[in-house]
Amino acid sequence: MAEGSKRVVFVALGGNLAIVAIKLAAFVFTRSSAMLAEALHSLVDILDQLFLLVGIHRASRPADDAHPFGHGLETYFWSFAVALLIFGLGGAASVYEGVIRILHPQALSRPWVNYLVLAVSAAFEGASFAVSYRQFRRTVHGRRIRLWRFVRLSKDPSLFATLLEDAAALVGLAIAAVGITAVVVFHLAWADGAASVSIGVLLAVVALFLANEVRSLIAGEAATPRVVAAVRKILDDDADVAVVDEVLSLHLGPDTILVGVTLEFRDGLTGDEVQSAAQDLSDRVQASDPRIGRIFLRPLPKTPA
Repeated sequence: MAEGSKRVVFVALGGNLAIVAIKLAAFVFTRSSAMLAEALHSLVDILDQLFLLVGIHRASRPADDAHPFGHGLETYFWSFAVALLIFGLGGAASVYEGVIRILHPQALSRPWVNYLVLAVSAAFEGASFAVSYRQFRRTVHGRRIRLWRFVRLSKDPSLFATLLEDAAALVGLAIAAVGITAVVVFHLAWADGAASVSIGVLLAVVALFLANEVRSLIAGEAATPRVVAAVRKILDDDADVAVVDEVLSLHLGPDTILVGVTLEFRDGLTGDEVQSAAQDLSDRVQASDPRIGRIFLRPLPKTPA
């Protein structure tokens, strides 16, 4: 999953490197506030993707004495930093620039340049979103899961942050096109600034949503209900298990799940048989999902007859 997420981020980074240059050039030629907001948006996206790549790289380091369960939580820290960047550099800066242009509107020159840049940008952003969407479909293994539900349940912010950024970028391009058209066709000089403000608000909403999702992951989220249910079924179906009391789980990163189980073995097992049964259960639980790195079994004392 980490390699798939990394590929998605690299594709988005390559697209934005091309886009930011042409958007800045369009702003210089046309003085469009909406185009400047879009250039800021793409510049922030580049910084975001660099942060996500740093997070993926640092999270892949092996466990050590100071981090016995690995460095997977690094992904969440760097993803939270991405949310702060989107809000501060993208959202706030775009709103500020838009307010200035509403108060002091300027005429647009060569508006056809803006439309050309928006069309090229839409092609790049659409291609990047398509790559992210295909990775999303591979991640859910063909199951019918709505994109919104996936974003809420996913433990991989590198993937869902890129999905959100690409979707926001496409919406932002549409907003910029509407603002420029309002200026050119309807002569509403303030519309260009209003489009910039709208793009800033859009980025702020995306940033706050992303920050809240990553905050929940940092606080410690359980594995998805499907993963927990699969573990419980293995335990319930085992002939050596009498009672399954608790199945607890914790994501220590997108690709690392810690599982803790409290159970009671059936009567009549010797110490060696309990040890063998526990090892067998651990092996089968870990085999049920490659992300399950550690499983801890806590046997309950025998229930009095």
